[in-house]
Amino acid sequence: MEAVADQTTVYAPVPKPKNPSIDPYAPKLGDSAPVAEWRQRMGTAEAKLLYKSRAATAECVNALARNRGLQQWRVRGTAKVRCVLLFHALAHNLLRPFALAPERLGLGTGMPEAGVFTV
Repeated sequence: MEAVADQTTVYAPVPKPKNPSIDPYAPKLGDSAPVAEWRQRMGTAEAKLLYKSRAATAECVNALARNRGLQQWRVRGTAKVRCVLLFHALAHNLLRPFALAPERLGLGTGMPEAGVFTV
């Protein structure tokens, strides 16, 4: 948390304490400043709503990548892994219009059934 606090705003769930009387969003005694800010931020309704929307955005992309075979690295080295990730990102970006707006591509209307478009 401390390593990325100056680069990004973290929205991650706060673990539930074992004792239900303890407020999980209140800073703990040993928390650093970034961790204390994260706890307080995740206690707001805005942060909870933003984190809840993650399932429809980021998790969808991760699930699609896993379904396309990105489960285990078959290459070694950061340059090759980056290349594989970029190919998956390119494939994802090229395939999204087919799922989101097939009528604009002349492929019919509506949601596809099992990956087959009706014309």
